[in-house]
Amino acid sequence: MNPKVDFYFDKTGQWDKEIVKLRAIVLDCGLTEELKWGCPCYTFQKGNIVLIHVFKEYCALLFFKGALLQDTHGILIQQSENVQAARQIRFTNLKEITDQESIVKTHIYEAMEVEKAGLKVELKKPSDFVVAEEFQNKLDEKPALKTAFEKLTPGRQRAYLLHFSQPKQSKTREARVEKSIPKILDGKGLDD
Repeated sequence: MNPKVDFYFDKTGQWDKEIVKLRAIVLDCGLTEELKWGCPCYTFQKGNIVLIHVFKEYCALLFFKGALLQDTHGILIQQSENVQAARQIRFTNLKEITDQESIVKTHIYEAMEVEKAGLKVELKKPSDFVVAEEFQNKLDEKPALKTAFEKLTPGRQRAYLLHFSQPKQSKTREARVEKSIPKILDGKGLDD
């Protein structure tokens, strides 16, 4: 146990017993406990394996390379269509965790083997994503914007492309593009 992470488990909240149980299960598998993104993160050979996090409706284990795991029990959930690598196992009570402990451990050990083998999830390239017409028009009008966008990391490019293409109304897409142009020109990502 890492004392820097204790605060996460000392909070009084809806999922107290459940996340304490998840912590015990994960640590029993021999992972290293760290604090990343404000959550307990468990690593193996310096690679991120699994994260414990809570939501209003459930608590979950998030497997960073979950897309590479065998989901023989059908419990690994892709959070949204845009999540490429990670998968969650969601829990709504302590009994679910206790009943599935051996399955959870199997997934953790499999994730450790994936890390040992150096396997990687093949992510879509930014060119595989739809470019909103409103953004494409700006890229065509402003060569400096196109250059700045191409210099961004693939992850930052994907985030912008998804952000721009989500709204149904052109007016909303246009407003998002306009608001983001200064950040792109400064070489910053959507959430920087």
